[in-house]
Amino acid sequence: MSKTVFSRPVGLIGAMALALGGGSMALAQEGRDPAYAAARSAGQVGEQKDGYLGVIGGQSAAVQAMVRDLNNKRRAIYTEKAAGKSTIEEYAFATACRLISQTQPGEKYQAPDGSWKTRGTGAPERDARCP
Repeated sequence: MSKTVFSRPVGLIGAMALALGGGSMALAQEGRDPAYAAARSAGQVGEQKDGYLGVIGGQSAAVQAMVRDLNNKRRAIYTEKAAGKSTIEEYAFATACRLISQTQPGEKYQAPDGSWKTRGTGAPERDARCP
């Protein structure tokens, strides 16, 4: 698994600011999809440390297609929001920091070491570069 290294601290700071404030409406639309909500609560999908959704274990073709579609939509948002301000990867990483912190107890997320964790009542494990 590759590790994201940011060569431009200013780009990362800009991406963090954008991710904390921008694109949240579009990502919030995901939560309105009953299939997504069901897959998330069942632990079939989770937030990855790179800003995209991940499929956990061997899931149905429908769940995999849903995640692929949502990730394509996320990438479009990241591309638009990052334009001229940071890289897509920096923006996606900054968004991952926020989305992982917003997981609810019982939901899955990817820890900094790449393993899948289930959120407990405490704060989730996040990358040390997250604000």
